[in-house]
Amino acid sequence: MSQDHFLENRIVSVLKSIYDPEIPVDIYELGLIYDIQVSREKEVKIVMTLTTPNCPVVESLPMEVKNKIESLKEIKNVDVVLTFDPPWSREFMSEEARLELGLL
Repeated sequence: MSQDHFLENRIVSVLKSIYDPEIPVDIYELGLIYDIQVSREKEVKIVMTLTTPNCPVVESLPMEVKNKIESLKEIKNVDVVLTFDPPWSREFMSEEARLELGLL
């Protein structure tokens, strides 16, 4: 397994430890993470969304993502980009998340 792949797996593990405050599912399985990019310089760009644009954690959740990813010692910088295009929908949830919420 390449170093980049190993690091990306660690980033995903960190993301799976962050939960949406309104839905008891982590933000990764919920489908809130649209993209993870890791540069050769170990700079990370995460494109994410929230379940709604007026979500009460619009300020705090992206900061939590940034802080937790930056806590990985290899990471030099984290840029979290919040987007609502496309808007989040239930289809973005993993099968595991849908099962957990009784939506299957």
